[in-house]
Amino acid sequence: MAQEEFDELAETFEFLEDWEDRYRHVIDMGKAMPPLEEALKVPATKVDGCASQVWLVPKVEGNGPDAVFHFWGESDAMIVRGLIAVLIALYDGRTVAEVGKVDPLAELGRLDLNDHLSAQRSNGLRAMVERIREIAAAAA
Repeated sequence: MAQEEFDELAETFEFLEDWEDRYRHVIDMGKAMPPLEEALKVPATKVDGCASQVWLVPKVEGNGPDAVFHFWGESDAMIVRGLIAVLIALYDGRTVAEVGKVDPLAELGRLDLNDHLSAQRSNGLRAMVERIREIAAAAA
């Protein structure tokens, strides 16, 4: 149950033979994201549980379970910026009801991320996923 953009990312990862190439690709995805406005980097958008500074800014269009979920984000760590880009590919544009139905472990497992991220980065990724799911659940 992945977005088309995430499916394309998973296909790209299949062609990248070693983890260093995949790691660079994730970093490049983060570099391609526009920076978050400083005014949006506030405690309400900061994600706790990440070793790096992470901000996620949601935007929900509509009401109820069919409302469409969008978000932007930024981090002070390049790999984490890339992980935010991965999560955008996975969640952005879904309805808030769909967000809660995504199996993040299975989907991110398609990228083989869990075996190659440090424990701190894995915890931070889980914290970002939890924040996304909380925001979507509240909007549903």
